Amino acid sequence: MSDMTSPPKQSFKFSMLLYDSRYRGITIQIFVLVMVLGSLGWLAGNAATNLAALGKPLRFDFLGDTASYDISQRLIDYKSTDSHGRAVLVGLLNTLLVAFMGCVAATILGVIGGVLRLSNNWLVSRLVAVYVEIFRNIPVLLWIFVCMFTITAIAPQPRDFRGDNATASMLLNDSVAVTNRGIYLPEPLFSRPLGDLNLGIFNMSIELLVLLVVLFGGVYAARWNNARANRIQVETGDRPDTTWANVAIIVVPLLAALLAMGFHIGKPELKGFNFKGGVNMSAPLIGLWLGLTLYTTTYIIEAVRSGIQSVSKGQSEAAFALGLRPGRTMSLVILPQALRVIIPQLISQYLNLTKNSSLAVAIGYMDLVSTLGGITLNQTGREMEAILMLMAIYLTISLLISAGMNWYNTRVKLVER
Repeated sequence: MSDMTSPPKQSFKFSMLLYDSRYRGITIQIFVLVMVLGSLGWLAGNAATNLAALGKPLRFDFLGDTASYDISQRLIDYKSTDSHGRAVLVGLLNTLLVAFMGCVAATILGVIGGVLRLSNNWLVSRLVAVYVEIFRNIPVLLWIFVCMFTITAIAPQPRDFRGDNATASMLLNDSVAVTNRGIYLPEPLFSRPLGDLNLGIFNMSIELLVLLVVLFGGVYAARWNNARANRIQVETGDRPDTTWANVAIIVVPLLAALLAMGFHIGKPELKGFNFKGGVNMSAPLIGLWLGLTLYTTTYIIEAVRSGIQSVSKGQSEAAFALGLRPGRTMSLVILPQALRVIIPQLISQYLNLTKNSSLAVAIGYMDLVSTLGGITLNQTGREMEAILMLMAIYLTISLLISAGMNWYNTRVKLVER
């Protein structure tokens, strides 16, 4: 029997980086990466050199200069003597506010509309179809204009609420005022406040922090109570009723905390030429929110419809055979399975809505584009810095939304065995 000898190992040669299939792919990728990075570096260096030649070197110290302009709609304290950096932060929060409100409202309306789109009632399904075709085939900017102008044209002026001959009245026991300048809502107040916690860029209410801690503690306790009920069911076969216990665990501590801090409602009041107090949702905010919501809802409706139709009809038939009603079948059987089709499309719609919020500049809503890319840019003359910051902020927001939704999609998708 002859000995089997393995062939000698071939020593590495630089020519193998190009001619050997084991290394060629890596070589090409490294070459392309170096070329891309080199091109970007050349562009950045060329831009910096040209800006320096124009007497405008790339720097961001302008963010510390006084802004000298007002922002009516804001979530944190701001005045015209604050810096441009503070104004940019206010604009960023306004962008996140309208994006969050739009995503929540569009999702709720989209899910309802998607279910109604497949309704057996011919009139209901056709009405939803007409809504989808009308709203998604007209540019979103026009719908924002329509919503904004409708509010300013139809809603009464603040002066219409004054005097014995008032032609307009407040709603919900004189706690809500709908005007052409916006909607004024009641605000939560505390007669025994705990003060504010200084976080540097803004102050956080300690009352809100306490309520959040109590709420999350109650939710955690309710989950522990459910887990205890599950163990009892496994051991004895009988599951104790946890509904009212969980409600008490969550609600009672929350009510006790509110009473201890002297919670009460502050209503807006007409003083001078406008309403004072309460929470103000300005007309531009409402117009932008409604326009983005009505437009994005149409695409979510189609996403929900396609997701529902992707589920086998045998699932519905099996649920009906078990005695489940159509509503319970949809919520417990169909929609959970349709999520694997719906969520990837929802990610795109959330990203589109967030980026479309930059159209706020057309109706005077002070978002990120209106502050950093508008007034701040014009006052400081720092076009390159402002545009780079805008691109970086929107890119960061979009990546965070995509990462969060992809994580949720991973949690709810079907797992193969």
